[in-house]
Amino acid sequence: MGQELIDRITIDTEICHGKPCIRGLRYPVENMLELLASGMTIEELLTDYPDLEKEDFLACLEYAAKVVQIKSIYKTAS
Repeated sequence: MGQELIDRITIDTEICHGKPCIRGLRYPVENMLELLASGMTIEELLTDYPDLEKEDFLACLEYAAKVVQIKSIYKTAS
């Protein structure tokens, strides 16, 4: 089920400036994680975002878990 969930997260330079989003929609993973971190439940989010599914929020959590598993993060020149 993990790969199926992670497949819901897409990155497209034409959508939200290339930020990871849910299913190619204009719902950045970052925003959904912030809402979950603020204490909102998935059920509350489903009410606020009826075009999303429970699995979309689980995919955001799965994506975040994968990102923090990265061994090294390097600062790029600005």
